[in-house]
Amino acid sequence: MSDIIKLLPDHVANQIAAGEVIQRPASVVKELLDNAIDAQSTEIKLILRDAGKALVQVIDNGMGMSPTDARMCWERHATSKISSSEDIFKIKTMGFRGEALASMASVAHVELKTKREEDSLGTLILIEGSEVKKQENIAASVGTSIAVKNLFFNVPARRNFLKSNPVELRHIIDEFTRAALANPQIAFSLWHNDDESFNLKKANQLQRICDIYADKNKDNLLPCEEETSIINVSGFIGKPELAKKMRGEQFFFVNKRFIKDAYLNHAVTSSFEGMISKEQYPFYCIFIEINPAQIDINIHPTKTELKFEDEKNVYQIIRAITRKALGDFHVAPKINEFDDNQFMNFQIKQSDYGNMASQQNSQKDATIREERNYSRGSDFVKKDNNQDWKQIYEIARSEKSSRPQLFELPGITSKIEMPEPEPETAVAQSIFQLHHAYIVSQVKSGLMLIDQQAAHERILYEKNLYALQKNPAVSQQKLFPKAVHLNAGDESILLEILPEIRALGFDINEFGKNTFVLNGVPAELNHVNEEQVLQELIENYKNTRGAQNNKHESVARSLAKQAAVKAGNRLSLEEMNQLIDELFACKEPTYSPDGKPCLKMLSLEDVKKLF
Repeated sequence: MSDIIKLLPDHVANQIAAGEVIQRPASVVKELLDNAIDAQSTEIKLILRDAGKALVQVIDNGMGMSPTDARMCWERHATSKISSSEDIFKIKTMGFRGEALASMASVAHVELKTKREEDSLGTLILIEGSEVKKQENIAASVGTSIAVKNLFFNVPARRNFLKSNPVELRHIIDEFTRAALANPQIAFSLWHNDDESFNLKKANQLQRICDIYADKNKDNLLPCEEETSIINVSGFIGKPELAKKMRGEQFFFVNKRFIKDAYLNHAVTSSFEGMISKEQYPFYCIFIEINPAQIDINIHPTKTELKFEDEKNVYQIIRAITRKALGDFHVAPKINEFDDNQFMNFQIKQSDYGNMASQQNSQKDATIREERNYSRGSDFVKKDNNQDWKQIYEIARSEKSSRPQLFELPGITSKIEMPEPEPETAVAQSIFQLHHAYIVSQVKSGLMLIDQQAAHERILYEKNLYALQKNPAVSQQKLFPKAVHLNAGDESILLEILPEIRALGFDINEFGKNTFVLNGVPAELNHVNEEQVLQELIENYKNTRGAQNNKHESVARSLAKQAAVKAGNRLSLEEMNQLIDELFACKEPTYSPDGKPCLKMLSLEDVKKLF
């Protein structure tokens, strides 16, 4: 039997490695931006076409490369950052493994232009599928320009798995935003299909945050800064009113490298306990400086995860600093001082108190006498006090006996009147609301429990699908139009789903850069925040591929969740009856759009087993 183990050809090995490093156009953007930052650039320009699928180009004014380095950088594991294994624990630069450029060259057409300040001419290199097609000297400006074209041109299966342009653009903007936040001393700009999306000048950290996010300003951002023997922390956290029901505006940077760490995220979010709901996520942008020897950043191909040598102490420090920032700026709830207009003034002399009490008693007696005269006649007052009380007691007993009986359900504090059964009231009493969350209905076989929120979500979901596919919903016009501000990534996604949004009843139009005007909303949304609904519609759509059916279902489901009546809302008898009728008119009344049961049946046999 012949040997079966053999070495892979270089081009195959490069394509396999590219699958770990280059997953989508955003991966290319991240690696190229990291290299431009490491090159000590002060200006970086990112140019995109078709959300990076056709072109990703990064131009910087950094130190540039020599002709030899320009050729050598495309080889696997060629790097200037480390020379021995010990150097891995001293890394302070963004890139260091030397895999990114080789991976790009194996799955795309690449063009490199670079020049050092001391060189008279620059270098041009063209590569296709890891094969160098051209290398020559050219006239160029100081710095480096790398253009990655036709990504995955030789791996069509990988290209087919890319998502729609708005979704891919959103991922690119996330990488661009992280690089810009970590390096406010560098000017960044982003162009997509010849349109400028970002133009960020050199600034301090606070100004850079405000430049990127339109809803952030100096008044709603709280600074947090502390130096310890373990780490140095700086950055800003948003006030509770900036919290949103979607993730994406939480940033941790360790030595200017963006990381994802659920443990440290909990340290920050726990500081907001009692200030925001569990479904909300606060804004924060926190920078940690630590000795590189105390962390390991080589545990993930994208270098977005790392290990701390002393993770528990880092957690405690982050939590203490964020709590201190919230407390120093009086964001935490506090007890207001007593005010004479709101609280009783207890500094009263004893004599004054006696006079006040006697005066109040005399007023009460006069009131009681008037009520007795009115209810029992003038001769009722002529009787003695004991007789008065006896008569009042007899009246109360007679009135109590004439009232319908009351009974109290276990676990329910409110009492329900049970009058004599009559034909029209018997039906009304067969339906009632339990704890303002469930509808209880008597049926022939037993009892039916309906989750009012899940049921309403199912009703609205099917209505929305019908509006998207056949008959657009009617819009309820607002008295005053409302401006909605979005960032560049969310704007592109909203433009993608704008026809569906309008079909659901939103009267919305573009109004300048990253701004939309909302003139009308669906009738079901008259009780919620329209801007928040739009943001969550965008967030839920980000993970879809953009297929027509998936797009419709995603938008319809998201809007139904926002507009549905929530647990805790009191419903009238007519509303409960209407909800039940509309639920059983649905194609699938049993489950909500998320798969949650809408109703449960409890037979008489099940009830008997309880006793």
